[in-house]
Parts: sequence; C-alpha cells; structure tokens
Amino acid sequence: MTSRSSKATARPSSEARAVARTQTLIKGMNGIGTVRKTTLPGGLRVVTETLPSVRSATFGIWAHVGSRDETPSLNGATHYLEHLLFKGTNRRSALDISSALDAVGGEMNAFTAKEYTCYYARVLDTDLPLAIDVVCDMLTGSLIREEDVDVERGAILEEIAMTEDDPGDCVHDLFAHTMFGDNALGRPVLGTVDTVNALTADRIRRFYKKHYDPTHLVVACAGNVDHNKVVRQVRAAFEKAGALRNTDAQPIAPRAGRRTIRALGKVELLARKTEQAHVVLGMPGLARTDDRRWAMGVLNTALGGGMSSRLFQEVREKRGLAYSVYSYTSGFADCGLFGVYAGCRPSQVHDVLRICRDELDHVAHNGLSDEEIARAIGQLRGSTVLGLEDTGALMNRIGKSELCWGEQMSVDDMLAKIAAVTPDEVRSVARDILGQRPSLSVIGPLKDKQAARLHDAVA
Repeated sequence: MTSRSSKATARPSSEARAVARTQTLIKGMNGIGTVRKTTLPGGLRVVTETLPSVRSATFGIWAHVGSRDETPSLNGATHYLEHLLFKGTNRRSALDISSALDAVGGEMNAFTAKEYTCYYARVLDTDLPLAIDVVCDMLTGSLIREEDVDVERGAILEEIAMTEDDPGDCVHDLFAHTMFGDNALGRPVLGTVDTVNALTADRIRRFYKKHYDPTHLVVACAGNVDHNKVVRQVRAAFEKAGALRNTDAQPIAPRAGRRTIRALGKVELLARKTEQAHVVLGMPGLARTDDRRWAMGVLNTALGGGMSSRLFQEVREKRGLAYSVYSYTSGFADCGLFGVYAGCRPSQVHDVLRICRDELDHVAHNGLSDEEIARAIGQLRGSTVLGLEDTGALMNRIGKSELCWGEQMSVDDMLAKIAAVTPDEVRSVARDILGQRPSLSVIGPLKDKQAARLHDAVA
C-alpha cells in the first residue's frame, strides 16, 4: 500500500461507509470481557476486548505474513520489514515515532513469527488515540528508504550474531531445519547473513506492498477501550493514508494447509565451543486447527511442562543431569512440532537423550496415569488464565485468533475444552505423536565418537 495525503482520496463515499459490519463475538457480563469485531470497507478487521476495570490499553496490528511466505532469496525479508516500519513515515521520523510513546510512558515493539507479524503499543487508556495514530501511521506510511535499509542491515546482522551466540535459542532454529529442511518453515525467521546482505530496498518495498494490504491485516485492542471509538480512530488513520479505497475488498481467509513434508529419524549436529550441549529431540506434532490439540496440550504439560512433569523429575530432580529440561509444541496451519529440549554437560548428553527417549517411548506405549493427566489439566487451566492477566496478552489472544482461526473463543470455553479432555484422548494422541521415530538436533563441543553415537538416539 502507498501513503497518500490527498483529502480527495481520503474521504470515502457515504455508500462505502454503510458497509462496515459490526458483530459481538463474545458477550461478557456487564460488558466486561466483551469481544466485538467490525469489518471496515476495504477488508480491514478491528477486534476489541473491553475491560473497564483497568487503566491501560494495548493496541496491535497483526499482518498475515511470516517467514514461511518468503522465497529462499527473500529469507529474512519479513523480519527486516518489521525493523524498517519503525524508521519513519511521511508524517514522522524514527525519533518522532519512539519519542511519541516515550513521552507518555508507553511501550512499543513488534515481533515476527513464521506465519504472522505483530506491531503493538501499550499505553494508559487516555493515551490510546496517540498509540492508534502512531502504529497505524507506521503500517500504512512506511517510507522504506534505501539509506534506512542500509543502516538497519547492520542492526539485523548483529541480531543474527546475538542469536547464534545463544545456543539454547539457536538449537530451536536448527531443529526446525532438521524437521523441515530447506522448506520455508525450516528457514530461520531472521534470515541468514547472506540473504540479509542480498536484500535491497526495492525488493523489501514490493514485499511490503504485497503483504500489508488492509485485507491482510487485523487490528486488535484490549483494555479500558470503547469499541466504536477505536473503530472510528482506526478508520480515520487508514483513510488518511488512502488505504481503504478498494471498498469491495474482503478479508483474506485464515491460512490454509500445504501438507508440509517433515523428516523422521534425521540427525543434525552443529559443533560449537560451548560449556553445555544443547539438544532437541522431537517429532511431527499437530496443526493448530487439529481437534486433538487440547489433548496434546495436556500431554505436553504432563511430559515437560512443569516441575512435577515426567521429564523434569527424571532428568533433573532424580539425576541432576540438566538444569533446564522441558517439552513444547508448535502448531502451524498445516502441521506442527513436538520437541524436548535439554541443556547438559557434553559428557552427559547420551544419558540425557536415553532417559528422554525412554520416557517418550514409555508414554507412547503405556500412556500416562489418570493422576498425571488430572494434574496436567489443572496446571494447564491455571496457566491459561494466569497468562491472560494483562492487556497485552488479551490483545495477542484476540488478534491471533482472528488472524489464524477467523473466530474467537472465550476463556470459559477454553477452560471447558481443557477440562473435557479424557485420559483415553491423551493416551491416543500420545500413541500417534510419540510413537513416531524422532529426529534430533544438537549444538555443542561433541567429539567424533560422541557424534557418531548420537544417531543411536533416533534409531
């Protein structure tokens, strides 16, 4: 999209104004927790959750673009663009953007994932109009000047170097590559030194115009907010940029699956002079739309989601082989991952992997006890609620839900879904997921004999 200041193009007709559609998606008691959605002419969706008891608000814009939308030569473009949108517009310099939020004690940031990007600001409720104007200006009016691209390139290369200096972080990128190979999901979100150096301002501008159309965006706002006021302010900001001219446009649907191919039994090792060996042992998981994801969440919690989990007890508490050990799941539109991470002394890596593999095999064949499942359900329900105790988390929930699922689910409905999980469902998903041949990624100072033995862990 391009930024235009012409008043003639900024004012839609009264007929265009009449097609805005507002829905109440979740009706909270006395208006508290009420989620509303308005679809503006031009396909821009605005979703809000109202919490009158707080004095803050978080405003975010979600873009339906992530690193999996990049070609190999564009790897890192989505994240590069995230940086550049803070560098200035027709109305504000980079300093103007940052100082505007600093002056009111606000916080502003962004993050890029494999399937979406989000820009957000958290402010006092009275300063919400400022946050809306600044963030909307960034999204609709970024200049993406060549000099900014050149300057920011250095910052991004430093960010890549910082990630590579943290093997506990880097090993998850390695595991994605182990599972997906040179597929878009297997490439790093940040890109590589070579791809970032090769990106030009012109290529990033084309990427921006293609993926930041209003039909690809979801505006999400949570806190002490009035839905109709937020809609009016967002609409005014987008119209000022001439971004809602195609009034017949409709929002794009949630991302569809592509049947991404995943590896089984693959091993990738990266030699580094580190004090610890960092390992991820895992296998294909579930897509985020899979009905079994609730049971998978319970299984993941029981296996490695807390201090009472099997992996924590067996690896750390009983044997002291690792300080950090946990399991996790990642769900995408068409596939997913389940992984077990541990950081340990290089001399202990085989023992840690053997214990983790034994636990996964045992649960795959014998299941979890009813007591473990009940405890995991309680833990998951509690952590779900506690994780939504601030306006930023609520904004993330409603924005991601609209972008990825096209619908909203109340917290009570989420808790009911978790509580309804049965032991048989957990045991079934354990057989399906944990019964697969695992793959392995390791970063550390492993000797040749040690490295050769690692293939036994996935045999």
